[in-house]
Amino acid sequence: MQPEETKAAIEKIGIMPVLRARSAREGHALVEALVAGGITVMEVTMTVPGAVELLRDLGKEYGETLLLGSGTVTDAEQVGATIDAGAEFVVSPSFHPKVMAKTKELGKVSIPGALTPTEVITAWRAGADYVKIFPCSAMGGASYLKALLAPFPELRLIPTGGVTLATAGDFLKAGACALGVGTDLVNPRAIEEGKPETVTATARKYLEIVQQTRWPT
Repeated sequence: MQPEETKAAIEKIGIMPVLRARSAREGHALVEALVAGGITVMEVTMTVPGAVELLRDLGKEYGETLLLGSGTVTDAEQVGATIDAGAEFVVSPSFHPKVMAKTKELGKVSIPGALTPTEVITAWRAGADYVKIFPCSAMGGASYLKALLAPFPELRLIPTGGVTLATAGDFLKAGACALGVGTDLVNPRAIEEGKPETVTATARKYLEIVQQTRWPT
């Protein structure tokens, strides 16, 4: 997939689930529940046991219906391994120039993490496709995102950390291109308790918020 196609898909869905599972089996169950709710973008973090193999298996299982990315990537070796396994975008919690360079070399979308204005603009000018604002809630949430975009309206930002059903709309109104969502959506406890339908229902609620915020009727 070409980078522009990847970016269009990310922004169309507007929700980027951050998959942190305790096992590949739990990861598969979470993805199945999320896909059932209409989520077709997935960030598989390197903290998941066997993350690279999980990416490969998800690619085989879902094919082009699921846009896969790797997360918590902090070195160039991980970039190569996850892209080889099917990742179309690479996310980091912080800015790592070698990670971005390798991602760009392999023709994929780079999403480094940053927090302060200096970090954010440095990552952007280095060639980031988006900048992940993490942990956004620690700096004031949606109001902080809006403050960053005031002097730098060209930035393409994906807030992560503190995104919930209660705050998602505010982040989108503040200018977020998409939302990185953790356990409020990707809820391992629901899987553990045998209630995957809870994850599915939450996924649908998030997509409804995106729809209502961006294209109100």
